[in-house]
Amino acid sequence: MDTRSGFGAGGAARRARGLAVACLLAACLPVLPAARAQEWDSFHGQLSAQKYSPLTQIDADNVARLKRVWQFHTGDVSDGTGDLPATVWSATPLFANDTLYISTPFYRVFALDPASGRVKWRFDSHSTLKAMTQPALKTRGVAYWAARDPRPGQPCQKIVYLGTMDAQLFALDADTGRKCEGFGRHGVLDINAQNTVHAKYPLSLLQPPTVAGDHLLLGWAGKDWAYAQAPPGTLFSLDARTGRLEWTFHALNEEMSRVSGTANVWTAVSVDPQRGLVYVPVSSPSPNYWGGYWPDDVPLATSTTALDLETGKVVWSRQWVHHDVWDYDINAAPTLMDITVNGRRIPALMQSTKQGFLFVVNRETGEDVWPIEERPVPQGDGSVQGEHLSPTQPFPTRPAPLLDQSRKPEVWAPADIAGAGECSRLWDKLEYRGMYTPPTARGEGALAYPDSAGGVQWGGVAFDPVGQTAVVNVSHIVQYVKLFDRKAYDEADSGAGNESGFAPQQGAPYGMRLEVALNWLGMPCWRPPYGELVALDMHTGEVKWRRPVGAAQKYGFFMPERWGSPTIGGPAVTAGGLVFIGGSMDAKVRAYSLKTGEELWSDQAQAPVVANPAVYSYHGREYVAFVAGGNSIIKDQVGDQLVVYALAPK
Repeated sequence: MDTRSGFGAGGAARRARGLAVACLLAACLPVLPAARAQEWDSFHGQLSAQKYSPLTQIDADNVARLKRVWQFHTGDVSDGTGDLPATVWSATPLFANDTLYISTPFYRVFALDPASGRVKWRFDSHSTLKAMTQPALKTRGVAYWAARDPRPGQPCQKIVYLGTMDAQLFALDADTGRKCEGFGRHGVLDINAQNTVHAKYPLSLLQPPTVAGDHLLLGWAGKDWAYAQAPPGTLFSLDARTGRLEWTFHALNEEMSRVSGTANVWTAVSVDPQRGLVYVPVSSPSPNYWGGYWPDDVPLATSTTALDLETGKVVWSRQWVHHDVWDYDINAAPTLMDITVNGRRIPALMQSTKQGFLFVVNRETGEDVWPIEERPVPQGDGSVQGEHLSPTQPFPTRPAPLLDQSRKPEVWAPADIAGAGECSRLWDKLEYRGMYTPPTARGEGALAYPDSAGGVQWGGVAFDPVGQTAVVNVSHIVQYVKLFDRKAYDEADSGAGNESGFAPQQGAPYGMRLEVALNWLGMPCWRPPYGELVALDMHTGEVKWRRPVGAAQKYGFFMPERWGSPTIGGPAVTAGGLVFIGGSMDAKVRAYSLKTGEELWSDQAQAPVVANPAVYSYHGREYVAFVAGGNSIIKDQVGDQLVVYALAPK
């Protein structure tokens, strides 16, 4: 843990000011001032990551009248067949300063009129358009900051921040799009200057920073599965005006940093300003599928860790996977929520995971709300040398796992028949002894369910603080992973795709291969549903309803909606009793009843909407905005469409 002298000065005053804005969080969301309630000025709508709008103009009774009122095409799109890598556009539109801000995978920013889509200004970073750490050009959007005490006539009292894959952070005047001269070096901060250990790739800024008061909380993304020794994970706190480094959080100690790396923070964080705490979802160490270099105890890896906002010091931490050799990164910002359980009001935190678990703890202390049990898990089969697995893993007792982990997923008969028994033969060759079956070097490998792409993805959990209902989308995907010793890997390697294929884990004795369990026609070998939307009563942790979400698609044909679709991107919920979500293979956007789960409205977008929606109000009219950009993990279809909806007149 590094701190910078002088950063603590004025901390008490900032905490006092933080109390004045405590209603930014869950407990006060229903009574937010009207001006604040109209905004969607951060990645998850609020620092609590609730993805909740208190707007009620669009509701369950009238949402069928929702119409497309404008759309905007950025032109920044690539399918990967030309000179540029493919694009993955996962940006959440931000509404603030009476403007809709959006970034593109070509690392440009557009400032748009929120009612018409008219361009107010645009900015081009002229960034290097190469897939340096990711298999595609990628962005999840921009961040927005406004001074509490603006200086009249001075620029950059409101700032939009853009990160790039080559680790440059741009600060732009929110009114004009011009670079802020006082930030970094003439408006640009080189984050890669902090990349001093195992600097094998840049610290890519694909997730926008989280703005908490005058702090920018900035993590970074790396190159998955490539190296045993990689840049060790960090989270930076920067001064929002200048970019000055305030403190650095290290997830790995010095010993681990020498032999491993990552355990980085590549997704959003959540913040409780009232309590002065930052909640950090930490990923797994490198290499992802072999942990022979790690000591038994790497306590902050694959965890939710609470930090003091002013100092970066650890307040509490809960590790959700011990000795993580499954790439089960904590991939979503935890959702902060005040819930009433057995008549007692609890300041809670819900952490979703790739395993389909929802861990619920007290966000002040990290203590269980409902019991979380350490249970025995499978151990290795002896085919992998140097490994030392944890004998137990934590399991939540409530809410129940979103995926059925009690048995091996069943082979889907239509796929098996179409493949002349191919799926059954594959199942017979795969090792599976339940949840946390370790990677193996035998046969075809180990069946991975849930898979590393995630039962719950980075969109995370939405929460209605009035009805105390949590909503989350979950994918059902089966993969299989095999380890190869170095000689066998070099002979077998035939390339990789997006989140699949061969990966070297250079510096480790084993490379690996990860594949989705499909037959030769590309049909899933496991039974549907492939994706669901689930609502939970947070008084009890019980499921209120669950239903398939979206429709899978192959060769241009849509499958029945009762089968659902894998999803990327999360939901938003509203006080109008609605759940808005895209995320599915069929490239539709939908509205569901928050009360019953009934589908109430849908529309066709240009490409899968692999981004969280934004809900905002401007000049008295409520809007819902989606980015249709696509992601090859679920479908080879890309787009450059920002599409915005509002109620049609009666």
